[in-house]
This record gives sequence, C-alpha cells and structure tokens, in this order.
Amino acid sequence: MHVVVVGCGRVGSGLAAAVEAAGHSVAIIDRRESAFRRLPDGFKGNALTGVGFDRDRLEEAGIREAVAVAAVTNGDNSNIMIARVAKETYAVDNVVARIYDPRRAAIYERLGIPTIATVQWATERVLRRILPDQHAVEWIDPSARVCLIERIVPARWAGKPLADIEMSKVARVVAFSRMGVSQLPGPDSLVQEGDTIFAACAGDLIDEFDRHLGGEAANAGGQH
Repeated sequence: MHVVVVGCGRVGSGLAAAVEAAGHSVAIIDRRESAFRRLPDGFKGNALTGVGFDRDRLEEAGIREAVAVAAVTNGDNSNIMIARVAKETYAVDNVVARIYDPRRAAIYERLGIPTIATVQWATERVLRRILPDQHAVEWIDPSARVCLIERIVPARWAGKPLADIEMSKVARVVAFSRMGVSQLPGPDSLVQEGDTIFAACAGDLIDEFDRHLGGEAANAGGQH
C-alpha cells in the first residue's frame, strides 16, 4: 500500500513514520527541505521538496499508485486544494485534510471531503478527559448523514433490552461496553446502569435520540 503525506510538521512526519513502520510505502512533500529533519533516522520513504498541490510533485510522489493521501500542512486552503486534486483528478479513495477552522471543516465534510478540524478535535478530546460524561460524536461520514455516537446509559434503562434503546430510522446500537469490556449486542442483551453504548445515528437526529435516551420514552419500552 502506498500513501502520500503532504506537510512534514509534527503531524505529517509522525504519520509518515507510522505508515512506514506498518510496512507500507510512503512519500512525503514539504515546501521546506529543512522540515525533513523531523523524519526518524533511517526513514526510507520518498521525501520531496515542493508545493503539495503541484501535480508534477504529486506525480513524483506516486499519487497515481496511492491508496491514501493526507494533507496536513499548516494552511487550510492548501490542504483543501490538495484534497480536491487527490479526489477529483486522481480518484484517490482515502483522502483527509487537516483544517484549523471547524466551521470550514463542516462545510467541506458536506462536500464529501473528509477533514480533521484540529481545534475541534483537540477540544473534544480534552473535554473527554476532564468531563467524561460529556456527550461525544466519535465519527461522522463525509456526507454528515450518519454519525457514530457514544453515550452513557441512564439508570432508567436498567434491566431493559438493549434493543429498546434503538429508534427506527434514527439510531441503532452497534456495540456496548460494560466495566471496560466492549462487546457486540445480541438479541437477549440487557442494559445495566452505567453501560456505554455506541450507536449509529442519523446526523440530524442526534438531539432526538438524546431526548429518547434521557426522557420518559424509556419508561414505555419497545422499539420506536
């Protein structure tokens, strides 16, 4: 598997090293030759100096054979341009762009360009450490129509079938964790207070599911 990384900062250099350590080939591009000092000793990948959205440089990096491209420079505009070229010109399946402005990241996600909003990503993970009960969205698909969310089960659901938590066309539980051990739900799985559930949820109906999970609907039982 061949991967192209654009941007040899702390993220890009670490990513390139991890890809190579996993046994894959990698090429990394940066405008500054001095940036390649961040790469580990013995790095065998292709390090290219140049502008990441330059097609000649991308071709030299092997983008035609690449199964993934990561645009992680320090500029939002550059990262989006790189991501668009990779997807639209070279039809690379796995493309991700690092974006500092979370508002712009949401827009590009809806255009089908997967992004990592640096500020939002860091904020969410800090909150998870200091406020472990904080609601979290673990994953959002590029169209923003489906999300994977993590929730703590309230006491009112204790002893009820896990299937009762699900809502037709709104949310489906794909896994749950109890006392730190995760497992896939079965037809006879019952909920305990404090369980953590992971649910695939319609992106625009998360609030509705949260109301169902925490509201009086739990007393009614049954799938909705």
